[in-house]
Amino acid sequence: MALSLSLEEGCFMDQFGEEAPLQVRFNYYSPCSRPNLVLGLKPHADGSGYTIILQDDGVEGLQVLKEGRWVTVPSLPHALLVVMGDQMEIMTNGEFKSPVHRVLSNSERERISIAVFYTPEAGKEIGPQEGLINEDRPKAYKNVKDYADIHWGYYQQGTRAIHVAKV
Repeated sequence: MALSLSLEEGCFMDQFGEEAPLQVRFNYYSPCSRPNLVLGLKPHADGSGYTIILQDDGVEGLQVLKEGRWVTVPSLPHALLVVMGDQMEIMTNGEFKSPVHRVLSNSERERISIAVFYTPEAGKEIGPQEGLINEDRPKAYKNVKDYADIHWGYYQQGTRAIHVAKV
């Protein structure tokens, strides 16, 4: 990811720290006879650095908000989906975006997914990489510490937390 932005390889790893945790969540969504009334997971953006998702083969349900419309993410066999979290949006000074997404219930089939969240270690301060800040692209985010904790408080209220890091 760093190289794609013409940055030094490993610069993001430095911000994550040597003891950055990986957290795994196994999600089970049972069939729902009225999926239009029940969300599998409410709209949110991830507070992690990034999230790797293994979706159920052939059962779609993950949607991303794009230009004000919900778009279904295809479920591809044996594919890993990488979703940028708020912390990568901060580290990349907004070059990579943390998408708002949700999960819908399915009326006929159960759905299983596995999500792995990679987050900077506790107490680690993160901020935009210096190589992504210049006269044409000023610093858009402040440095923050323990953003995942900040994010969780806003998530519980059904809102995003990214605004606390914006300049």
